[in-house]
Amino acid sequence: MESAHELTPGEMAVRSGVAVSALHFYEREGLISSRRTSGNQRRYARDTLRRVAFIRMSQRLGIPLARIREALATLPTDRVPTSKDWARLSAGWREDLDQRIVHLQRLRDNLAGCIGCGCLSLKVCALANPGDVLSEEGPGPVRL
Repeated sequence: MESAHELTPGEMAVRSGVAVSALHFYEREGLISSRRTSGNQRRYARDTLRRVAFIRMSQRLGIPLARIREALATLPTDRVPTSKDWARLSAGWREDLDQRIVHLQRLRDNLAGCIGCGCLSLKVCALANPGDVLSEEGPGPVRL
């Protein structure tokens, strides 16, 4: 049963600015859903456009797909989400974004200091990490 409120994968791709392969990936990851026609073709509900926009925006902010999936799971399934639903969902990112801003500021400030010394190696840097003492704290950027 075709509906005027449904989009083919190609239409969804054009409207959302996301490749069809990305839509299929989002579907496999449980971020969006589609129904199958009698000919086994995918059809997306028109309100899926908002979900895809939310996914894209969240990814640009660096939010992991698992967190995006958790957030989308809080939306109502018995009706099309309202602007209040989306506002509530988006408000949940504020703390995440504040934490990311703090980490990015630290990265910026520490990176500027490292580049200033010229060696560009925190592993062997005589100023920031004499004797590679930070290796005892584990792998990765332990000061960030």
